[in-house]
Amino acid sequence: MLLGSNMGNREELLHKACQALQNEVGELTHLSGLYETEPWGFEAEQNFLNQVATLKTNLNPHQLLKVTQQIEARAGRVRAADGRFISRTLDIDILFFGDRQIDTPNLQIPHPHLHKRRFTLVPLADHHAQMEHPTLKQTISQLLESCPDELPVQTYQTKEAQKKAASC
Repeated sequence: MLLGSNMGNREELLHKACQALQNEVGELTHLSGLYETEPWGFEAEQNFLNQVATLKTNLNPHQLLKVTQQIEARAGRVRAADGRFISRTLDIDILFFGDRQIDTPNLQIPHPHLHKRRFTLVPLADHHAQMEHPTLKQTISQLLESCPDELPVQTYQTKEAQKKAASC
């Protein structure tokens, strides 16, 4: 899962999202570092903080989507009525669900844009560099090397952020 925030106390929102995922979804098995990136696909006053969390769950993909959307809503997430990208307190994207492939109007797994976004691939590579994308048949490292996105992805280094990221 990719966690992102560019509104409010971004560090705290990601930390609380991580805790909620552990409480409501399942066991956290990996957590990437925090990365700061410019918004992708729109302009905003604040950059995003992003982090990848890997969890084990007994939920099915559609149940997982429902729970992640509830967590987003509790964090104050507002979606644009027209579907465009806007700033948000919390965004939780399901990147993969094992090797499953799902293509429904409400849920696409693997995430259809993950290979086009450095802000997703860089934190994903922290623990899953050699994982193979089930449809593209390339590793995360290979996808990162060929990613068309040129936006910089910077490691986020405040001591408080590091402490919160590590304690999830």
